[in-house]
Amino acid sequence: MNQNQSNKTIQNRIDLQRVADMINPGSRVLDIGCGDGALLDYLVHNKQVDGRGIELSQEGVNRSVSLGLAVVQGDAEADLKNYPSDSFDYVILSQTLQSIYEVRITLNELLRIGRHAIVSFPNFGYWRVLYDLLVKGRSPISEKLPYIWCDSPNIRFCTMTDFVTLAEDMGFVIDRVVSIDHSGRATSRLSVGRWTNWFAEEAIYLLSRQNQ
Repeated sequence: MNQNQSNKTIQNRIDLQRVADMINPGSRVLDIGCGDGALLDYLVHNKQVDGRGIELSQEGVNRSVSLGLAVVQGDAEADLKNYPSDSFDYVILSQTLQSIYEVRITLNELLRIGRHAIVSFPNFGYWRVLYDLLVKGRSPISEKLPYIWCDSPNIRFCTMTDFVTLAEDMGFVIDRVVSIDHSGRATSRLSVGRWTNWFAEEAIYLLSRQNQ
């Protein structure tokens, strides 16, 4: 992958576009579960961030390093404790929350080492997911949830309403919410209501600590 391929990936991923929009130029950024480094590469070259990454798969690390990115192999749940507090402006957890075992611990770590956390995930409150469960009696399979139940890495089934409740319970400030529907239309919101939870296929949250 080269820079042009990274840009093309971002152009084809509305969720990554909206994550990038939340980050101020020149920021210090840690991308957790950075995959092949496409988002981090885009941020480094287009927003001049000081970017770092963690990726579990060796293949992802190799691709990221081939782009000249500072990416290490690691497990977020095991390795975040090694980072100093307030060492980043933004910590990104993109499409990874659903595979995290210790969600509360991980979210606390994000906002310990970063002034802001950006968390995105597939919304299990989306109506097509509920339709598969209620009408078909089957675990949902879709573009965003492509695995059959026995092969899926998803262990957490979080809705937008669930996440808001958790964030409030943990004392986090929700600075911005972006919902993305099946057509790829992204909408920024100040709050999450029933219909938002029903029609959003993906969700992105910008979080911060209280009184920071």
